[in-house]
Amino acid sequence: MAYKLHKEGKRIIPTFFLILSLLMVFFHYIIPITGYWPILLIILDIAAIIFWIMIISFFRWPDINIQQNENQIISPADGTIVVIENTVENEYLNEKRIQVSIFMSPFNTHMNRYPISGNLVYNKYHDGKFLVAWDPKSSTDNERNTLVIKNDKITLLVRQIAGAVARRIRWYGKEGDKVTQGEQLGFIKFGSRVDLFIPLDAKINVELDQSVRAGKTVIAEI
Repeated sequence: MAYKLHKEGKRIIPTFFLILSLLMVFFHYIIPITGYWPILLIILDIAAIIFWIMIISFFRWPDINIQQNENQIISPADGTIVVIENTVENEYLNEKRIQVSIFMSPFNTHMNRYPISGNLVYNKYHDGKFLVAWDPKSSTDNERNTLVIKNDKITLLVRQIAGAVARRIRWYGKEGDKVTQGEQLGFIKFGSRVDLFIPLDAKINVELDQSVRAGKTVIAEI
């Protein structure tokens, strides 16, 4: 699979590269090397490499071939299924739904894709807290963006949620837009999750702790 860097990382990646480079110069050439410092320096080098890998992982943009299917809800994000439960969605739908939540770790790409095609009938950003993404209250209390996509078969609510690290949510559509399954929905910077609120009569195809891929994994059949 081919990867390129997402546009959301064009400023952040060079900034972090500069900061890490300056820190490494400081640690290697400015601080006197005495005592246990050589060992600590190795640890710092390893930590810097891991951190750099995480930054690049955030902003990967996988070039994948998406097979569109009007009878399927595909995963909007890379990550792990952390919630599958019946709940009541109170912001827009005001009815019982199956909530499926995908947690994106620091090593997942954080670009989001539309899980179905249709019309974007609702889009609202909410400021909020920064609870850890697996906290049940994060869906309603955290910084988040709610989108509702409607077509002839289904009305689907998608919620982008910032986690304890993420502080910035991006979305590229607006109310009235016609969106296509698999195309870019938005981006959540630095750790987060995405919730789907699916009709009760849909067949759920995933299970807890399952790894999923945006644009590839079929979350449910409708």
